[in-house]
Amino acid sequence: MLLALALRGFSRLLLALIRLLALFTSDPPRPEPPRDPLLLTPAAVLAEKIRRGQLRSSDVVQSFISRIREVNPALNALVSERFDDALREAQSVDDLVSAGTEDVETLRDKFPLLGVPFTVKEAFALEGMPNSSGLLSRRELRSQTDAVVVSRLKRAGGIPLGVTNCSELCMWYESSNKVYGKTRNPYNPRHMVGGSSGGEGCILGTAGSVIGVGSDIGGSIRMPAFFNGVYGHKPTTGVVPNEGQFPNAHGLRCYFLCTGPMCRYAEDLTPVLRVMAGESASKLRLDEEVSLRSLRFFTMENDGGGPFVSPVDKELVQAQRRVVEKLESTLGVHVQPLRIHNLRYSFQIWSAMMSSAEEPSFAELMSGNGRALWPSWELVKWIFGLSNHTLPAIGLALTEKLTHLNTQANERLEKMAGNLKDEINTLLGSDGILLYPSHPKIAPRHHEPIAMPFNFAYTGIFNVLGVPVTQCPLGLSEEGLPLGIQLIASHYNDHLTIALARHLEKALGGWTPPGGP
Repeated sequence: MLLALALRGFSRLLLALIRLLALFTSDPPRPEPPRDPLLLTPAAVLAEKIRRGQLRSSDVVQSFISRIREVNPALNALVSERFDDALREAQSVDDLVSAGTEDVETLRDKFPLLGVPFTVKEAFALEGMPNSSGLLSRRELRSQTDAVVVSRLKRAGGIPLGVTNCSELCMWYESSNKVYGKTRNPYNPRHMVGGSSGGEGCILGTAGSVIGVGSDIGGSIRMPAFFNGVYGHKPTTGVVPNEGQFPNAHGLRCYFLCTGPMCRYAEDLTPVLRVMAGESASKLRLDEEVSLRSLRFFTMENDGGGPFVSPVDKELVQAQRRVVEKLESTLGVHVQPLRIHNLRYSFQIWSAMMSSAEEPSFAELMSGNGRALWPSWELVKWIFGLSNHTLPAIGLALTEKLTHLNTQANERLEKMAGNLKDEINTLLGSDGILLYPSHPKIAPRHHEPIAMPFNFAYTGIFNVLGVPVTQCPLGLSEEGLPLGIQLIASHYNDHLTIALARHLEKALGGWTPPGGP
């Protein structure tokens, strides 16, 4: 308890200092709201119109390229582009449709994403594109092949536009690194985009892309989706392949790492997830019709007061209560408030489970040569501006060493994780959904996560549990920043959370464009 109080006091002091320093920086320009109707159309609708010859893929791709060129200089979301190749591929789609050799039904079956542009987190291999994951030692590397999910999206007719920024080695929730720099939030560039799929969340939120590829080992899909006002889905563990990203997980961490879709519109989650999952999609019953009125709903507004995590912002609590009211009024259901005691130990559980995995350490990955660097020495170098690594990465390497010291506590926390998994699965069964905050804070300002490093626990705990989670946008705060909520179901019930996300999109509005009045 004393340690928690001391950390909280230090965090407040550090946060005050970060905010004071921010007063001396100028405001970056904010993007104008998107006007082109092609930018405001779901991917599923674009694909259908392209198949029917009602739209040209070339025009769609060009619209998104123009939007990226307009907004990216201020936001730094897309870090490497393949626009010329994308336009050539779009022309091939147009030639295929105009040839008329295959009817619309055949095209729909073979190419569910025909002619639709998408973007890819830079941690995934996309042929010809960099794949550094923000690590300086890999900045010259170019992918020779595609990651499995990227290949599947391309085979489904999707056209990649380029790769987007992430945090160093994908292990921090602000997307900033020594290779590409910092990505800024489209709703207010003084604020962060989240991580590690932050560039992906940003380019989607500003309408520079409509669907994207993200990965999530502690919330790296859901936090950026939340901070940028879009949808992000962490699938049931093991359904979507992780092969072709760096760093990839090994051993026990394979159970925590999930690849999944990030989308501006809820209706696109199902078709994109189906393509990503391939033959394993049948496990998720994505085509099954869901009667939301027959489901059971639960709500939990905070983690119960975890000692290392910030209190939940009042506006997020109010937004969650509006969801409860909307469900009860529109569906005639009762949403049951509850307390799950062990969720207050989410950070400790996640940390213990990650440290128990027998695989290369974070410090070894940072070195780039298989030998662990010395985090304490790297910290000294950072103080004098001589380190090739970011402060959060160095801090994580230091923390990693500490977690290995208390094996007895780790064993206790691993047992707690198993009990929590059983409790959640028993509670939700095959017809339950839990409403839970996506993060305790509305998109923080740049660098502020250093003062509140454990807040990712609100998402990270569900990687440990392996259950499906959909982050759903809920409009904007009083300051014009996105609000959101997590929708959680038991294993292989991804179709339930996605169905609820679609319902809430219609009931509450879904994605709200940035840059409005």
